[in-house]
Amino acid sequence: MSSKILELNKVSKIYGNLKALADINLSVNAGDWLSIMGPSGSGKTTMINIIGCMDTPSTGSVILDGVDISKENAANLTRIRRDKIGLIFQQFHLISYLTAVENVMVAQYYHSMPDESEALEALSKVGLADRANHLPAQLSGGEQQRVCIARALINSPQILLGDEPTGNLDEENEGIVVDIFRRLHDEGVTIIIVTHDPEVGDVAQRKIILEHGRVIDDIDQSATFCKTDGQALKLKAK
Repeated sequence: MSSKILELNKVSKIYGNLKALADINLSVNAGDWLSIMGPSGSGKTTMINIIGCMDTPSTGSVILDGVDISKENAANLTRIRRDKIGLIFQQFHLISYLTAVENVMVAQYYHSMPDESEALEALSKVGLADRANHLPAQLSGGEQQRVCIARALINSPQILLGDEPTGNLDEENEGIVVDIFRRLHDEGVTIIIVTHDPEVGDVAQRKIILEHGRVIDDIDQSATFCKTDGQALKLKAK
C-alpha cells in the first residue's frame, strides 16, 4: 500500500475579496501522477504555489511528508522546497552563461555540494548526455525544458511539481517531455502537473479539475493509464 506524501485539508487562499481557493481537500500517495486542470482563474497556480512552498494558505493545513508546512515561515519554506520539491516551469529559467550541466549543478550548490558526474547522469536520463556542454541558446526549447527536468530531479525530491511544463513546446517535444514523466513515474517519482492541455492531462494516472477555487472532479484514470514503452508519447494532432 502506498504511503501518503501530501495532504491538503480544507485549504483556502484569500486575496482581499477574492477567494482563490475554497476548502480544498486533496490526498496524494507516494508515486502518484496527478494532473491539475481547469480554466484560467480556477486556482491552479495558487494551488501549485502552496504545494510548492512558494505561498501559504489563509486557512487549512498542508501536510507534506508528515509535516504541517502551512504555518512555516519563509526561511523554513525555502529549506523545505529545496529539500523536498523539484520545480519545473513553463519558462525555463536557465542561466544563459552556464552550460546545461552547470545549470543542473546550480541546484546541487543550493542543496548540498555540486557533483558533475551526478549532473551528467541526470542529463543522460533525459537524453541530453551529448548536449551537456552547450549553452541554453544552443539548445532547442524542448532540450531546455529537459535540462530543467534534470535540474529538478538532481536532488532526489519527494515531489516533482510542474506548472505548464509543456506550454511552450511544439507537439514533438511535448511528447518527449511527457514520455520522460511516464518513465519517472515508472521509477516511483511522485508527479503533480498543472496543465491547460487536455491531452497532457489525460495521460496522468489521476486528474483533478478545479473551477472557481474548488475541486469539482477527481478522476481516476488508472484504467486507461499505461506504462511507457520507451517511445516518445504520440499525442494526437491538435
